[in-house]
Amino acid sequence: QVQLVESGGGLVQPGGSLRLSCAASISMFSIYGVGWYRQAPGKQRELVARIISDGRTVYADSVKGRFTISRDNVRRIVDLEMSSLKPEDAATYYCNAYRGTTNFWGQGTQVTVSS
Repeated sequence: QVQLVESGGGLVQPGGSLRLSCAASISMFSIYGVGWYRQAPGKQRELVARIISDGRTVYADSVKGRFTISRDNVRRIVDLEMSSLKPEDAATYYCNAYRGTTNFWGQGTQVTVSS
């Protein structure tokens, strides 16, 4: 059974940093693209960052220079390092793994940015 389990969310002050981690139980994990999405209340889920299977990274303009996505194919982990957090970064963050039309999602982890 495929599982993606996120961790690392929480409350952080504006300007602070947070690291999200996603543990994947997917065989042949390395052939999947992986990414982080977020959804704020009343808004659509949006892409935050993605690592394509060939290693290229894609970031939303709103997080470029502040967030870094990485993966460890041996440990089957996808991390999202977030810095200089803003109130508008507050959302539920979801881990995603995809290949072709197949998509797997985690249950989400809440990030709150507030003083």
